[in-house]
Amino acid sequence: MDQSFAVVARLVQGPGNVTITDAGRIVMSQHQFYEPQISVVELNPDGDTAPFPNAETNSRERPSGVTLDSVLGLRSDDGVVWLLDNGMRSSVTPKLVAWDTAKNRLSRVIYLPPPIAPKDAFVNDFTIDARHKKIFIADPAGGQNAALIVVDIETGAARRVLEGHPSVIPENVDLVIHGRPIQLKDANGGLVKPHIGVNPITEDLQNEWVYFGPMHGLSLYRIKAADLANEGLDAKALASRVERYSAKPVCDGITIDKDNNIYLGDLAENAIGVIKPDRSYQQIAKSDQLAWVDSFSFGPGGKLYAVVNQLHRSAVLNGGKELSKPPYLLIEVKAFAAGLAGR
Repeated sequence: MDQSFAVVARLVQGPGNVTITDAGRIVMSQHQFYEPQISVVELNPDGDTAPFPNAETNSRERPSGVTLDSVLGLRSDDGVVWLLDNGMRSSVTPKLVAWDTAKNRLSRVIYLPPPIAPKDAFVNDFTIDARHKKIFIADPAGGQNAALIVVDIETGAARRVLEGHPSVIPENVDLVIHGRPIQLKDANGGLVKPHIGVNPITEDLQNEWVYFGPMHGLSLYRIKAADLANEGLDAKALASRVERYSAKPVCDGITIDKDNNIYLGDLAENAIGVIKPDRSYQQIAKSDQLAWVDSFSFGPGGKLYAVVNQLHRSAVLNGGKELSKPPYLLIEVKAFAAGLAGR
């Protein structure tokens, strides 16, 4: 029995990402690849889920300007849960929705229209920088046009940066799990192996460095948050500030603790790994239960949580054949050090 993680909840619907508020509320997106009726849910203490923030906001039958269509990325900060809606299921404009959990009311909506989020955008994960008052979003888009998006929290203004830079575009590396490559059906019914650009992204607790890289890539990069936030740097100058940080496996979401250990799902290995401060890599858990560890979030008391969603068995990533089945998992991971709740 692997003692480095424990199952917290067994879920009927495949989760996308997870965030834990300062008050310990567990909020999860439900992965759009599984076509859920509800985009975002909260896990109740009895193990059941309820629509978050409410059923009306999740109702795609009666859409409004703030209806949650296809949320994957979500983070919480100081009682506000930020939801990143990529809008792909209904072809609507991507947006950030902020919900104040203390006052139980809508706080902000920030739209991300073209060219900030182009037609093939797949805005997925993000990190909140309270020091610079920015949100940094990873957009793998179509691959070669992958980029980061910088959103000013106070004004809602957004910029698309580092588009096409080697640090964000996918490498020519396949993801193979248990001998089966990840495959998509193309428009002609054939099978293609996807190579996905920037997806994992996190920022240290001092708001100094932003870490990111292509999902299909074997390198993790970083850039100073102050440089990303600096509108005075032109594209060339900004690109020159990116540095390769370390090696990494093909992975989805990542997070970081107070000692700068970076946690990730080692997808090909059904494992969880850590890039340590000396930039070496170590697997800390390996199990058939860890079938696509997607997203991480620290909670109160330094506890680290992650979701397991079997995406490689979904029809979308399995050549049209649906082989995933419940239960999907919310797990607690034994972390090396505490992190910041919500990220």
